[in-house]
Amino acid sequence: MFARLLILFYAATSYAVFLVSFVWALGFVGNYDLLASKTIDIGAPSDPVDAVVINGLLLGLFAIQHSVMARPGFKRVWMRIIPKAAERSTYVLLSSLILLLLFWQWRPIPAPVWHVQGAAAVLLTGIQWLGWLIALASTYMIDHFDLFGLRQALSAMRGAQPPAQPFKTPLLYRLVRHPLMLGFLLAFWATPVMSLGHLLFAALSTGYILVGLWLEERDLVAQFGEAYQRYRRRVPMLLPRLIGGRQSSEADGEISEVR
Repeated sequence: MFARLLILFYAATSYAVFLVSFVWALGFVGNYDLLASKTIDIGAPSDPVDAVVINGLLLGLFAIQHSVMARPGFKRVWMRIIPKAAERSTYVLLSSLILLLLFWQWRPIPAPVWHVQGAAAVLLTGIQWLGWLIALASTYMIDHFDLFGLRQALSAMRGAQPPAQPFKTPLLYRLVRHPLMLGFLLAFWATPVMSLGHLLFAALSTGYILVGLWLEERDLVAQFGEAYQRYRRRVPMLLPRLIGGRQSSEADGEISEVR
């Protein structure tokens, strides 16, 4: 019982650290100093070359940790060391801590790339917040608490195994296969003030997202087989079709079958 309580406390702590990193991300990317004392363009000045190197290393550290720990092969080895119920919470905790390190040590490069005002600025700010909303909502459309390790810890507390997550395509997942990543891309790129530092962050993050999705798609095909292959043929990865695609009753039947 003590071990189960410890895992539950660990999961709750990991989730709390994630919440801190998420709020800081809102302020960091949007340059809202009310949410974060240090943002993507607000901080101590530094040499531009040093800033590019340090920022690139910080983003690379996050990309490596985030991708390697998500691979099934790594998980199998990792769970020989830590309890299975704590695996996801550990992933969330390390990802959040590296994000906090990135925000803390980020070197601004404030030279402007574009700076728009008026209605265009309002529109871009609205798109940015829409991106954050899409990203957060996407986690609830699948299973927010499973994604962040809380469901696994609660199941362990009851002495049960967490239920296997079925493959499902609710709401936004009928429009694109990865609405969570679409939300991040909107949040990163839609800004009325694009600095060189922000451009570096957005460009490297986009590159990582594309590579990460390629790896994740391989894992999903291996896990769900032909069901995911059909889904992948029917639904675009990131950009929704503006004109109706293959939305036939046969396609809807395939989704129901996958569920």
